[in-house]
Amino acid sequence: MALSGRFKSGFANNLDNIEDVKNLYNHMVRMRPLPSVIDFTQLLGRVVKMKQYSAAVSLFHDMCLSRIPVSECILNIVLNSYCSSSRVDFGFSILGGFFKRGVLPNVSTFSTLMKGLFRENRISQAQGLFKKVIYEKLCEPDEKMYGIVIDGLCKAGNTRMAVEFLRVMGRGRIKPNAVVYSTVIDSLCKDGMVEEAVSLLREMIGKGVRPDVVTCTCLIKGLCNIGKLDEARSLFNEMVDLGIAPNVFTFNVLVDALCKEGKVKDAEDLVDNMIQRGQIPDRFTYNALIEGCCLQGRLNKAKKFFDTMAISGVGPDNLSYSILINGYFRKMKIDEAMHLFQEISHKGLTPDISIYNTVLQGLFRVGRYVTAREVFLGMQSATVNPDFHTYCVMLHGLCKSGQIDEALELISKIETDGVELHVSMYNIILDGLCKCGRLDTTRGLFNSLSLRRLNPDVATYNTIITGLCQEGLLDEAKEFAVKMEENGCLADRITYNVIVQGLLIKGEYDDAIMYVEEMVGRGFSLHSSTFSMLLDLFQENDNNPVLAKIIQKCNLSSKRS
Repeated sequence: MALSGRFKSGFANNLDNIEDVKNLYNHMVRMRPLPSVIDFTQLLGRVVKMKQYSAAVSLFHDMCLSRIPVSECILNIVLNSYCSSSRVDFGFSILGGFFKRGVLPNVSTFSTLMKGLFRENRISQAQGLFKKVIYEKLCEPDEKMYGIVIDGLCKAGNTRMAVEFLRVMGRGRIKPNAVVYSTVIDSLCKDGMVEEAVSLLREMIGKGVRPDVVTCTCLIKGLCNIGKLDEARSLFNEMVDLGIAPNVFTFNVLVDALCKEGKVKDAEDLVDNMIQRGQIPDRFTYNALIEGCCLQGRLNKAKKFFDTMAISGVGPDNLSYSILINGYFRKMKIDEAMHLFQEISHKGLTPDISIYNTVLQGLFRVGRYVTAREVFLGMQSATVNPDFHTYCVMLHGLCKSGQIDEALELISKIETDGVELHVSMYNIILDGLCKCGRLDTTRGLFNSLSLRRLNPDVATYNTIITGLCQEGLLDEAKEFAVKMEENGCLADRITYNVIVQGLLIKGEYDDAIMYVEEMVGRGFSLHSSTFSMLLDLFQENDNNPVLAKIIQKCNLSSKRS
């Protein structure tokens, strides 16, 4: 049988590995007469399908050295191999090879180069090449080329430019199809420009381009993300009226949004509709329903969905367990939560960091400090490494439980273990120290931050200022406020309210009015608790004129805002 005949019968497609391809290539170059250029093209095409791009390039160079004829198709295959290997610069050298051989590059050549440029995030060069193709009429752009350019611009976050190219496409011979419109509509929605996306959908329909399920789902998701649930549901109904069948993802977008809005009954009805249309609920569907029920405190209903999920063959995952465990903790159903946590490993699942964080947070919330510590130790025995959130939960829980020394030991261990430290971890401990009146330790820990190459943030300063004010150390608190601004942390509303409250409690009304004036000048207002304290003091102090002046300033400020 001739070699070309063997290729036509699918011989090249049956090659399983690159060594088989190389052996066949070596056999082909020794044949006389040589196999046709079609045979070599098919062989290179098989190499690219195997994603062996460097091998394709190597074979091409060997073909050139062996003076084997090279076609336009082979050049495009090699150019694609370079671009797929993120070496678009070498791809342009192949473009030069086209002209050198007297072969004209075609639309596929330029499309591949543009795709390569976008892949390497060379957006302006990709745009420039596209404009050059159009202005110099190097080839006739086709649907695929426009799709590559518009998709590349959208992925790069340049949606406005993508819309402009969509307009250019609309003025040409090749009109935008549903895929191109969907790409732009999805990008507009992700950028929060949902109204523009809706207008584009209307324009698309007006031009006779039928939207598909992807188009409508993107827009429904966009509307849900900005809280326009009624409009999303209307679009869903309109989609069905147009004969566009919603898929599982479409239903899930709406089910999730309805559950988050507390409309679980509507979500259930939608799932029934989903099943009637032949779409099978998946794990995402059930997790959304479980979370919706938990948010409403309907734990029996949530557990029913959880059990239905297992019976239906979908099977709960770590997220399902995490959602329901969190729901139980929030309703103080500790035994149920811990039973579910212990069940995970018996179901063939391995609890992940998210579940451990949920359990730890829940246990600390209900005051089960000892059990939380056991879970934390068990987590490490199970080789699940704590993350930033885990450490914050542990530190906060220990401080809240009055185990401040254990929290200090933990932060020391975190540092010894080489875990990356964050100032927010220390903020938690500083807050705990202040609340139990250990200001000397607080000062020492604050001063040590610079040695750990950590910069105090606004929350750090506010925590210490609050602690100092609670102990009546107003002068030191004010000094900290000055130091805060000297170190580049501008005082915020919390800073001013804490200091003003401290000054009011100590009866230092003249200082209080000075801070209120500065606060109002910076655009901040009194917190309701500060204003309530101010009114109580005003009544207790026989309508003190200084307090009256502070109240007047605050009222004027609130009217201006």
